[in-house]
Amino acid sequence: MAQDNYYIADQFSLLSKLMDIHGENSFKSKSYSSAAFNIEKLPVQLSDTPAEKLSTLKGVGDSVAKKVTEILETGKLKALDDLVQKTPPGVLEMLNIKGIGPKKIATIWKEMEVESLGELLYACNENRLMLYKGFGEKTQNNVQEAIEFYFKNQGNHLFAETESYAAMIDATLKENFPGYRFELTGEFRRQLEIIHHLEWVTTLHIPSLKKFFEANQFTVEAEDTTGITVRGTENKKLIFYTCDEEAFTARLFETSCSDVFLDGCRKKKEWDKIGGAATEHELFTRLGMPWIPVYLREQEWVFTPATLQPVVQASDIKGIIHSHSNWSDGSYTIEEMAIACIAAGYEYLVISDHSKSAFYANGLSEERIREQHRHIDELNEKLKPFKIFKSIECDILNDGNLDYSDSILSTFDLVIASVHSNLKMSEDKAMLRLLKAIENPYTTILGHPTGRLLLSRKGYPVNHPAIIDACAANNVVIELNAHPRRLDMDWRWIHDATEKNVLISIDPDAHTIEGFSDCRYGVLAAQKGGLTKENNLSSFSLRELEEFLAKKKS
Repeated sequence: MAQDNYYIADQFSLLSKLMDIHGENSFKSKSYSSAAFNIEKLPVQLSDTPAEKLSTLKGVGDSVAKKVTEILETGKLKALDDLVQKTPPGVLEMLNIKGIGPKKIATIWKEMEVESLGELLYACNENRLMLYKGFGEKTQNNVQEAIEFYFKNQGNHLFAETESYAAMIDATLKENFPGYRFELTGEFRRQLEIIHHLEWVTTLHIPSLKKFFEANQFTVEAEDTTGITVRGTENKKLIFYTCDEEAFTARLFETSCSDVFLDGCRKKKEWDKIGGAATEHELFTRLGMPWIPVYLREQEWVFTPATLQPVVQASDIKGIIHSHSNWSDGSYTIEEMAIACIAAGYEYLVISDHSKSAFYANGLSEERIREQHRHIDELNEKLKPFKIFKSIECDILNDGNLDYSDSILSTFDLVIASVHSNLKMSEDKAMLRLLKAIENPYTTILGHPTGRLLLSRKGYPVNHPAIIDACAANNVVIELNAHPRRLDMDWRWIHDATEKNVLISIDPDAHTIEGFSDCRYGVLAAQKGGLTKENNLSSFSLRELEEFLAKKKS
């Protein structure tokens, strides 16, 4: 099959870039880049040129001509295929991002050990790019904006990225159609961490919806007698289920439950009675069930009324646990962060900068730890009764040991143990590292236990029940890292953890003062697991936290 010049030029262009990323012969790389440029501008199609004449064309020498022939005959270029096979898909995807060329991508991959755009975006949030040659603050900001723009056009979105858009669409519809009902439903209403599409139940008829969205440059993707699906320029899919007023509550309920939860309800003999219920509270009464909040309509355990307790609220967070200052890779001084906490009404701040193995994040040496602790003592005297706790986010090394000796670890009020390196592990390797770290008597909190980055990195495989059991046996808290790109531990395991009396800690992992607000996303995820404030460490008052830590150390 003949290939046009644009296709052939693209093959050479990609070959040149991948050679640069892999550090291969720079002379050859430049020659292929020049070939790509020249081929794209040729006045004749290479597919129409006799093979023996290819090398005589401007910008096409013998070496390039042989590869052109290979592409024309096979549709492929083996040298390119070989490099593609050796390159992680996420690294290839970085070539789509404006502002980072092959040389910078090589640094990101080989030196930073970042292999996906999600990881790179997270590294930007942590100010890590600026620590490497060729990356200043302006470059980092440009890369961050370019990645965020790219993600907006991929289809799936984090809850945090969807929230303001959902509110805007909802308000616009209610303003334009005041006589009709619109209620957000589906994944968004259940507070799921990843949103594939936004859904509404409405009493507005399909023709009116279709006319409105087409007038506002939305594309209609599907339409039937029960609803309509549209997509706007932001590449977010919107689904509308239409029904009359009498069926509204039942339709809202059915579309805001997981399949597992809905199947459980349908098995009840009272299921046929839900039609015509005016409110969901009335619907649950008709089912003979206690009211179950939307965010809990996921798993079977919620059918046991005794398990339903008031869940943690954002207002229950009493202090900021897990935060990074400019002593490592944060953006603010410890004093600035403490003053911001005081202004927000928090009782304490846990400063947990990176440990020494995290050289990429300016991790603290033993001497700098002593300096920081003296500084914190001075600030605590100045800011009391507010308290800054001395902590560290301590790397779990390859063998499961922590990054400092016991004599250093003993100087901290609490230790957050986290895996940051060599994330490509088997479950056996991951469990060896994690269990040994949990058993370390100085470990207070197990940080982001799977290392996942939503929509970017799956995280290393772990045996969650074994992790929970180990934390229960060693009185170790499990973090629910509240950064909306992490939300790790997964809320699906929270109920199992609290059943074993393991505390959870909703922590923002804040690298900026603005990052404190991420606690809210952690709370939304924790609610889905039924977490109560009593089982959340960051809901402890200052006095309660001091008592907990004293007991842990005794």
